[in-house]
Amino acid sequence: MVSQKEYKKITDRNSPKSNVFVDCIWAFLIGGGICTLGQALINLYSFLGLGEQSSKTLCSVSLVFLGILFTAIHLYDNLAKHAGAGTLVPITGFANSIASPAIEFKSEGFITGLGAKMFIIAGPVIVYGTTASVVYGVIHCLIQTFT
Repeated sequence: MVSQKEYKKITDRNSPKSNVFVDCIWAFLIGGGICTLGQALINLYSFLGLGEQSSKTLCSVSLVFLGILFTAIHLYDNLAKHAGAGTLVPITGFANSIASPAIEFKSEGFITGLGAKMFIIAGPVIVYGTTASVVYGVIHCLIQTFT
């Protein structure tokens, strides 16, 4: 049996070394590019005559659609290899986290494959995000009540 120290040495020796500075630059550029695309979509939809709220909503829908489309045609994963967190943070990363397991397990059927596996990654994010927002709301309400 391998001890934890030996296992750590083996994984450190065999893990690819990464240049944190270059990784941060890629994440910034790709994540910033996705956000710039979002702003360009908002500007385009506003230019086409939609109101501010409708433009923002349609931008979100468009980015989710593009995230799922790029996941389905295997471009998003290739982009994520270079961009890292730059592709995880924006709304497209959330779309990717839902679409990836759904696409991977679609051969198992709509119920046991697609339906059951779709929220494997995104499920905890949704649960903890909802829980955190409720806790925040309660704390905010208490602060407003007692101040």
